[in-house]
Amino acid sequence: MHFLDKLAEIERKYEALTAQLGDPGVLAEQSLYQKTAKAHSELSAVVDKYREWKGIRKGLEETKALFEEASTDAEMKALAHEELVDLEKRQANVEEELGILLLPRDPNDEKNVVLEIRAGTGGDEASLFAQEIFRMYNRYAESQGWRVEVLSTSLSGIGGIKEVIALIEGQRVYSKLKYESGVHRVQRVPATEQQGRIHTSAITVAVLPEADEVEIEIDPKDIRIDTFCSSGPGGQSVNTTYSAVRLTHLPTGMVVSCQDEKSQIKNRAKGLRVLRSRLYEMKLQEQQKQITEERRSMVGTGDRSEKIRTYNFPQNRLTDHRIGLTIHQLDRVMDGKIEDIIEALIAYFQAEKMKQATVAA
Repeated sequence: MHFLDKLAEIERKYEALTAQLGDPGVLAEQSLYQKTAKAHSELSAVVDKYREWKGIRKGLEETKALFEEASTDAEMKALAHEELVDLEKRQANVEEELGILLLPRDPNDEKNVVLEIRAGTGGDEASLFAQEIFRMYNRYAESQGWRVEVLSTSLSGIGGIKEVIALIEGQRVYSKLKYESGVHRVQRVPATEQQGRIHTSAITVAVLPEADEVEIEIDPKDIRIDTFCSSGPGGQSVNTTYSAVRLTHLPTGMVVSCQDEKSQIKNRAKGLRVLRSRLYEMKLQEQQKQITEERRSMVGTGDRSEKIRTYNFPQNRLTDHRIGLTIHQLDRVMDGKIEDIIEALIAYFQAEKMKQATVAA
């Protein structure tokens, strides 16, 4: 189907949905109304952009006619030519935006995420960096109006984080954070370093779309539940009750531990959310081998050589190696101001999808 035919069909569908939203029968049935409103909302951005394109095309036709009529009026002809150049530029920009809007949507973009950060190579320095990166994402979440709930933490003896698992809830969280998965490398002089040598360490970040219960049903018979006393840094007991929970998914051998809450019931509920999201990701990977290979290469094992991004503190520099982006404001980045990086990654991967769509067409 031709590009314009597809847009015209989307506009017809949008107008039909607009009419349905005013239908008393649809208004009377809440679930049908919500479904119709959602479908209408999903098409609105494409239709608005298509109507903008049609307005520019009409303007181009009128200006071309004016340019041809002004053959003897040099000043009018120059003005018309200037307007034509501006309209053609706007048309090209809008067509590019329409191409992006017509790309197949990631069904997970609207989802909340389970964020998992683990210290990799580098010992204590890696655990301190894991803590700082978690703070960075917390600050960014605050700026977006998202809610962060820690599901599980494992602290190091010096106040860093060996592992943290958190749920981030809000509007289109996965769409913004999905490209953060991978090895994050840090280069800096540790506080304990006497001779000022730069130390390199790494952490892994995994961003999993949260699965709904409908998408992943877990049979209670498939889970073994063990309880134990919560422990803090150095292994000391945090409390004397068996409130910490370890869930083992028997078919896959997947293990999730939660000990942040004092209530065993709450820890079990949190553990199930993490387990469900991990199983959902496993299901996605089975369905999409290409994504599996891509994510494997992105996350890796936590070795320094597998980095997707480097945070160089002595030079106040961040480099994202996938897109060749370098920012000399690392202090702002560590304070959660990562919107420019997020947008650059989204733009890059959208452009890659457009190239693939063009080749496929």
